[in-house]
Formats: sequence, structure tokens, C-alpha cells
Amino acid sequence: MLISVRTPAGVESLDLVPSKIIGIGVNYREHAREMGKALPDEPLMFMKPRSAMLPHEGEIERPAGYERVDFEGELGVVMGQVARRVSVDEALGTVLGYVCINDVTVRDLQKKDVQFTRAKGFDTFCPIGPQIVTGLDPRALRICTRVNGAVRQDSSTADLIFDVATLVSFVSHHMTLVPGDVISTGTPSGVGNLAPGDVVEVEIEHIGVLRNRVVARR
Repeated sequence: MLISVRTPAGVESLDLVPSKIIGIGVNYREHAREMGKALPDEPLMFMKPRSAMLPHEGEIERPAGYERVDFEGELGVVMGQVARRVSVDEALGTVLGYVCINDVTVRDLQKKDVQFTRAKGFDTFCPIGPQIVTGLDPRALRICTRVNGAVRQDSSTADLIFDVATLVSFVSHHMTLVPGDVISTGTPSGVGNLAPGDVVEVEIEHIGVLRNRVVARR
């Protein structure tokens, strides 16, 4: 997927082809309370397939027959270097930049299956964009999700239970991260259902607005 990368030197184009997309569950304090879950002792990892990727302005295809297909606005971390068992102090030095992600989820299937693969793995269920931005401090970025212009999520990465450096280090101790890999760092409180015709926007401070329309799955 072609995506722009904004660096201090200007804007470049990148063919983003991650070997893996790693999601992190229950990683905002308020979202944990919203879902009735205790704060985790360590990051909860799952994976989304590369085939779920969708560009800015692409159409999210909502499958029929499910009560809840939720938006989840998230900060995405794009790797720029190989990271294998890196320390927390070393972790941010392996990151290329940051991007907006919508971790679309069939909530019915998540509850039914317990693990997340099917619920989060549909085609178009990983919108990512509008650009990757380098050189950001990811510790206190405002993140806001709107549906049809109405604010549904409004938080800051300061509410993360496990911050970006901790996540990169943790994941790298379980699997090697390579350039282009993506970590989606979890969603704030306020998740909710999407319907065909909705327009969902994920906006993150200093990155931009990821916008996608929802359509019925064909």
C-alpha cells in the first residue's frame, strides 16, 4: 500500500508492506473500565492480516448479520529498523514513524471466539493513514474519533497503560520486528457500532485525519 511519509526533510512515498500487523488489546485505562476489564499485567497481543489494510478514503466493508462492528481509533507505530529483544531505552530508535489506524472489530465474534483473529481479520478492517510522520514524541498525542462528524472518542496517548517504547520492546522479545511492521497500540474509551453510510474519522495530533466510509459488504 502506497503511503506518504512526512520527515523533517520533506515528504516521501513508501510502499508499506508489513510482514505483520500486531494489535494491542485493552491498553487505555478508560477503555479497560468501559469494557469491564481489569488493567492487564502485560500487553495483550493479537495479529491482523496484511490483507485487512485499507488506505485513507477507502471503503470499510461491513459484513451483514452482526450486531456490533465497532470502530477503534488507534495510534499506529511503523518500524524502521530490525528490532530483536531491544530494551525500552533502545525501542524508539527502531521506529520509522507514527500513523492513524482504525482497528475495526466484529464485537459479536470477539466475544464468541475469545481470541481475536476472526473478529479483526476481515478485509478492509485495518484502515491506515493518511500519512506516516517521523520524529514525533508519542507519549501525549491527542487522539479523537468522529462518526458522521460527532465525536465518539477523545483521549490522549498519555492514558496508555503500556507506552510505545514498552510495547516495541515487549513485542521484540517475542518476535523479531522488521522494517514496515506495524504495531497498533490500543484504543481509548468510546468505541461503538458502525453502519453502512457512516463516515468514520480518526484524528491524531500532528499526524492528520484518517477518513473512511462504511459500506455493506458485497
